[in-house]
Amino acid sequence: MSQEDFSDAALVLLGHGTTLNAESAAPVYQQAAELRRRNCFATVSEAFWKQAPQVMEVLASLTASRVFIVPLFISEGYFSEEVIPKALGFDGNEADNRSRIQRRGQQTLYYCHPLGTHERMTSVLLARAREIVAKFPFPRPPNPKDTTLFIAGHGTERNPNSRQAIEQQANLIRALDLYAAVHAVFLEEGPRVGDCYRMARTRNIVVVPFFMSDGLHGREDIPLLLGEPKRVVQRRLEQGLPTWRNPTERKDKLVWYAASVGTDPLLAGVILDRVREAAAWEAKAERA
Repeated sequence: MSQEDFSDAALVLLGHGTTLNAESAAPVYQQAAELRRRNCFATVSEAFWKQAPQVMEVLASLTASRVFIVPLFISEGYFSEEVIPKALGFDGNEADNRSRIQRRGQQTLYYCHPLGTHERMTSVLLARAREIVAKFPFPRPPNPKDTTLFIAGHGTERNPNSRQAIEQQANLIRALDLYAAVHAVFLEEGPRVGDCYRMARTRNIVVVPFFMSDGLHGREDIPLLLGEPKRVVQRRLEQGLPTWRNPTERKDKLVWYAASVGTDPLLAGVILDRVREAAAWEAKAERA
């Protein structure tokens, strides 16, 4: 069977999940539907860490000879690289990708790297930034050279890797010299999301949340940190409206706030890239 043939394999798209916000699961279901439509795998399943269907139950139900688990996470951080692999029985003692391969009888499980660290995420973030100003031009889209782009991530002091994917993307986009400036900002570390007004030297600001879903962080936390009153955010949530109006003038800045990356059409290709990488790990280990 060729490395590109996954007709014997099951694909499991793994999201964090939450019982607090139903929209957090939307990217997992959307990308699973698209990959099902492409008919590349024997089965495509949705699974979550914090909500049903839970990943352990999904894995126990699969009979395919190969199972590729793709975490729809942004960073190689605390949950994606420590908590979840340990719970699933992957051996963290190996220094290379062999620790991401597990044998269960006649079945081989592959724990892929998270989507957010893939090189093609640069294109996804740039697409989100372009789309939001094109959709709400006011009255015409601002010139990127008159715009500061902020990539907003979670960040956590529990794992220094959590911020690396966000900073790496900010560095890559900055090197393209498309915008007046490009910065990474965070929810739980400095510089904070609310610091964007101080950091931007341009009137125009575009904020792209580097999150997989428009869940609690994307729809509530970031708009609040950008200065939207809590009562306004809550009212818009209750009415099923976007919690940020594009563009909004705040502190003498004009702010566009984009959608999270998890529902972008480019993501299905990134998922397939992660599966191809994992399928090649054993061959590389045998040659070593």
